[in-house]
Amino acid sequence: MIVPFLAFAPAPDWMNLLSSESRHLILYTFFKIGPLPITPLFLAKAAVFLALLITISHMVQRLLLGRLFRHLHISEAQKFALGRFATYLLFLGGLFIGLQSLGVNLSSLVVFGGAVGVGVGLGLQNVVSNFVAGLILLIEQPIRIGDRIETKDTQGDVIKIAARSTWVRTNDNVIIIVPNNEFINNSVTNWTANDPNVRISVPVGVGYNSDPEQVRTLLLEAAHKNPDVLADPKPDVVFIGYGDNSLDFALRVWTCTRAHGPVVLKSDLYFALFKLFTEHKIELPFPQRDLHIRSSDISLPFTPPVPES
Repeated sequence: MIVPFLAFAPAPDWMNLLSSESRHLILYTFFKIGPLPITPLFLAKAAVFLALLITISHMVQRLLLGRLFRHLHISEAQKFALGRFATYLLFLGGLFIGLQSLGVNLSSLVVFGGAVGVGVGLGLQNVVSNFVAGLILLIEQPIRIGDRIETKDTQGDVIKIAARSTWVRTNDNVIIIVPNNEFINNSVTNWTANDPNVRISVPVGVGYNSDPEQVRTLLLEAAHKNPDVLADPKPDVVFIGYGDNSLDFALRVWTCTRAHGPVVLKSDLYFALFKLFTEHKIELPFPQRDLHIRSSDISLPFTPPVPES
């Protein structure tokens, strides 16, 4: 239905209702692409066609994701990738058909395409690079919608993978827009790539007069009482070593509910450990230094105090 509307045909009957000046204005030829004249009427048809094509592409994507893909036994990330590819194919196919229906000889665009290619190489290199990186992300899926990722100074959940950039939502509900090229050229930590369960290490230091076995028991007790800590794999305690002011331990726990908010889990465990250590009189260390004064044979000058007048 769109093709007949956009076909470059002789002027319709309504053109006869316009004055000669108006017809001359809308049929004025700016330039030609091969035998095709580029007129205001042609540009108006092309703009309407692109608007309809974009609208239909988004409608098809929503239809695929909302109804058709709902019955497929694949992940949400794969459904999103398939929907995005379908949108790209529909847009490119519609654009090709629309150009043909408008009378554009695509072979005549070779020179124009070469000029555009030079422009891309000079000014749009980053845009094209990010677009290609977005396609690679959708195909290989090193990151997917809902993954917890960390790259450079950005840490959060992937909520959208667009053609040029990826949207990452932090724990502060702040959206950070990261160019897709960053995920291809730089190292990315994906916390939930293969398994939703993640292990979190909670460093703990106690005083030197503490019993290490009792400390381990209390650490495991706090872990078992926390509902966000998984029973399997079991939490464990590692004696890291002797610090300057403390015996250093690490409580390592597994969680799936707090994979996207590890700071909250650490905070809950620290609250519970503080209560347990206080009840069992486990000393929490603080930085301290001992000053030793040694005797010497060197006499120090003594100045008697001046009496007050």
